[in-house]
Amino acid sequence: MSETSYPTTTATGADVRVRFCPSPTGLPHVGLVRTALFNWAYARHHGGAMVFRIEDTDAARDSEESYRQLLDALTWLEIDWDEGVEKGGPHEPYRQSQRHDIYAGVLEKLIAAGAVYESYSTAAEIDARNEAAGRAKQLGYDNHDRHLTDEQKAAFRAEGREPAWRLRVPDEDVTYTDLIRGEVTFPAGSFPDFVIVRAGGVPLYTFVNPVDDALMGITHVLRGEDLMPSTARQLALYRALIDAGVTSFIPRFGHMPLVLGDGTKKLSKRDPRADLFLQREKGFVPEGLLNYLALLGWSIAPDRDVFSLQEFIAAFDIVDVNPNPARFDQKKAESINGDHIRMLQPADFAARIVPYLAEAGFIAQPPTEAQLATIAASAPLVQERVQMLGEVPGMLGFLFVDDVVYDEDALQGLPANAGEVLVASVGAIEVVPDSEFTAAAIQAALASALVDDLGLKPRIAYGPPRVAITGRRVSPPLFESMELLGKAESVRRLGALVDHLAG
Repeated sequence: MSETSYPTTTATGADVRVRFCPSPTGLPHVGLVRTALFNWAYARHHGGAMVFRIEDTDAARDSEESYRQLLDALTWLEIDWDEGVEKGGPHEPYRQSQRHDIYAGVLEKLIAAGAVYESYSTAAEIDARNEAAGRAKQLGYDNHDRHLTDEQKAAFRAEGREPAWRLRVPDEDVTYTDLIRGEVTFPAGSFPDFVIVRAGGVPLYTFVNPVDDALMGITHVLRGEDLMPSTARQLALYRALIDAGVTSFIPRFGHMPLVLGDGTKKLSKRDPRADLFLQREKGFVPEGLLNYLALLGWSIAPDRDVFSLQEFIAAFDIVDVNPNPARFDQKKAESINGDHIRMLQPADFAARIVPYLAEAGFIAQPPTEAQLATIAASAPLVQERVQMLGEVPGMLGFLFVDDVVYDEDALQGLPANAGEVLVASVGAIEVVPDSEFTAAAIQAALASALVDDLGLKPRIAYGPPRVAITGRRVSPPLFESMELLGKAESVRRLGALVDHLAG
């Protein structure tokens, strides 16, 4: 069964329709987000539409909490959709758990078209037949029930058995052209007639997923390569759906490469790198995370890694995705995130660090006017220095506390003459007039007292004042930090470290 046997979509431009259809199980992970991102970018690039539907037919695993987390994830990342859950559209409902009547209606059409048949074989019976025929058990179902007579079916019903419904798979090769991997052929006989509806009328994923795509007019199915083995079954089902008048075309498929963790293993959902919300807590901005995820199988240019979402949309085409597995590199992701932080407007950056400072307990939520003023003044001091928003509380927290907490490594790194340096620092800045207490004046005063008079190298000279002011070895620029604190507070903190070292 080749693509030429039945029409495959030729949709382009505004006619392109893709879908993102996760199951609401567990926390959203970066591999799932990469799938959403590539579908979204493909739709936006072509001016088409993205459908967001939920595959929630597994009541034992699906949860409303996970559904809400999916919404939270896409909202935070600003991946919007044109129709689907929470938005509506012409193909409602968009949750599979609410579409059982629709699936029952499609099954009736397939029955009428002769595309499916009743199957009564149990797993034990299938195994026994395979064993008797010298056929490997792992080959599974043997298409036995294709040929049941009406009398045999009636006898099974008399025993109280309910039939499952199996699709008649064409006995020929199944070939399609993958948008990423080129021509793919599943040889005839590589998969048997398969169940689409269990006994009792429960529809399976192999049925409802393609049916939803067909009814919603999906033209391009872009998904992970781990789902590629199911493509042959979906193509066979699409042929039956066309014969039954349910749809008029087969969509085009593209299977994206796996995202690897360590070694050659797929990135586990339990790996911290896969946890989308943990990455958000660490301080990824949406632009930075999406930029990095876009690189997991695609590139905008051989020598360029950082780009805006607008540039990504303009350049993205699914046919340019590399079929080889992509490895998630946390350090590279954070580096790219830092590049995007530096691209933010100062006021935008200041606004984005507020939740992190509040979560760390340094400011109120909402912040006071004084705290907002301090944030606005101090944010430029760290915007060029951090890769993650989560680093900001450690860098700026000293501005919002009365008593500095000294990092142990900072104290251990102080020179033997730290007390002398601090006393000299106090003397130097005390003579700076309050009205002239600027970063430039502070730098001049400390340079004169510590570098010129004490003969210290700047790296040694400014270490003790930095620890006194911020509690850290690495901090925002020292002189600007002292200006923000003011003369009186700077003098007090310098003296406080003197007392701490003496005590």
